[in-house]
Amino acid sequence: MPGKIYIFDTTLRDGEQAPRIHLNPKEKLQIAQQLARLKVDVIEAGFPISSEGDFQSVAEIARKVKGPVIAGLARAVEADIRRAWEAVQYAERPRIHTFIATSDIHLKHQLRKERGEVLEIARRAVSLARSFTEDVEFSAMDAT
Repeated sequence: MPGKIYIFDTTLRDGEQAPRIHLNPKEKLQIAQQLARLKVDVIEAGFPISSEGDFQSVAEIARKVKGPVIAGLARAVEADIRRAWEAVQYAERPRIHTFIATSDIHLKHQLRKERGEVLEIARRAVSLARSFTEDVEFSAMDAT
């Protein structure tokens, strides 16, 4: 639909990175329900592999919140992608959002890989995610 602006909310995943912020599962569900009432298009509910608590929160949101796409974040790593799917699979509209670092400095110092290797990792990650759901988002972290 040309001209439509999509609202992609990362409060539940990114919000806890702020100092002294920790949301319990009940608060996360309440926030997700409010975002749905506000007609947010996509809720990135969390990073399911990061902890059992985050996994449970994302899974509960996926089961209970109707309307928006419910996304789980996953590094371009098989275990992350599988765990994200386990959490979002019950959503009315599930999405896996996978990412990998792509800047020269991260390729050299963090991943210790050549650009071609990282492109292949990204391709495999998206392919695996697509084996679970058609709605897959890919981000090239630190690309700019």
